[in-house]
Amino acid sequence: MARILIACWGSHGDVDPSIGLGLGLQARGHQVTIATMPYFAPVVAAAGLDFHPIPPEVSPTDRAIVSRLMSRWRGAEYIVKDLVAPQVAAMHAALLPRVRETDLFISHPLAFAVPILAERYGIPWASTVLSPISFFSATDLPIFPPAPWVRHVERLGTWPGRFLARSARVISRWWTRPVAALRRREGLSPAPSPLFEGQHSPQLVLALFSKVLGAPQPDWPSNVVVTGQMFHDAAHGTALTPEIERFLSEGPAPILFTLGSSAVLTPGPFWAESLAAVRALGQRAIFLVGPENPEMLRASYPPEVLVVERAPHSLLMPRCAVVVQQCGVGTLMQALRAGVPTLAVPFANDQPDNAYRAERLGVARIVPAPRYRRQRVAVALDRLLTDPTFRAASARVAAEVRAEGGVDGACDAIEATFALRR
Repeated sequence: MARILIACWGSHGDVDPSIGLGLGLQARGHQVTIATMPYFAPVVAAAGLDFHPIPPEVSPTDRAIVSRLMSRWRGAEYIVKDLVAPQVAAMHAALLPRVRETDLFISHPLAFAVPILAERYGIPWASTVLSPISFFSATDLPIFPPAPWVRHVERLGTWPGRFLARSARVISRWWTRPVAALRRREGLSPAPSPLFEGQHSPQLVLALFSKVLGAPQPDWPSNVVVTGQMFHDAAHGTALTPEIERFLSEGPAPILFTLGSSAVLTPGPFWAESLAAVRALGQRAIFLVGPENPEMLRASYPPEVLVVERAPHSLLMPRCAVVVQQCGVGTLMQALRAGVPTLAVPFANDQPDNAYRAERLGVARIVPAPRYRRQRVAVALDRLLTDPTFRAASARVAAEVRAEGGVDGACDAIEATFALRR
């Protein structure tokens, strides 16, 4: 048995995969602690895992914060430069008491203190990435929110990717200065950028996503294992409510509209345009609007539209005709596993890249959030509902995703790399 600490930071899309991985390791007899922001303490406890708080201490339901981190132009900068990097010394101090009782660290890309602690105290360390964009590959060019046109330069070879990577390093170099300062304080030599090569463990890098989204590239670290998705959505319930079950049984499969746990706080005209689109098409729909939108839950809607706070995606999506979503990697992978076509509405961060990968698979159409208007949405939904190629591609991809067994693959790689006994 090993004592394993998984450090992560962010929204449900960041923390839920760590819980899924932690449950898999715990089932194999290991002692697992999830270190993340205090907001998630009840979620971790409900899963039956040990919890340890780390900063930055923010609420993922704070609309002011979420509106800034969901910015197409400066979202990534705000997350790293303003929220996480300035707190790296505090994160280090919070984790330091756990050093003597930890046999293995597992880090999220924003857990900047973990590589420093692992190197300083000689503790084995595995790193994770949650979506392909984290590798910033020149041979599998990522799509960033301010530059969706990048997809059109892939045919020019690898030089656009190398140029963009160099530019990103220059732009972001100042974002992580507190991380470099902490390394100096701890007597460690300078390291590559914690946003690029420096985030990856030299021992094991776990790509916690499906191979259908991204296969290993020549410029990825040599020790990457693509495991498949860590599916865990129990925080949104373990069964569909009677209200949802009744609605599903009363007619044909509805269109599901969801914006995850972050974009749902800054939806803009998404809900109004969605309602107009489904009414124009004469379709039934379910809106998952989140508990932070009580005015929508109290409003009156036509009988063909059901508005609820939340529901477990793993149980609801397979019973829907199309999923309209923001394309956070967790939400997207639930739709891919369900075998349901997607209308992708990317807002910021990794969402445009994930959306492009879904479109490339033949399972999705894209309407970027700034262009989300009823007529365009209705046309895209009609195509997804009537063109059988989308349903066929979704079924093919779903079979691949279901066969991956992501949690077992990740646990196998961890135990083999670090010679852990069950």
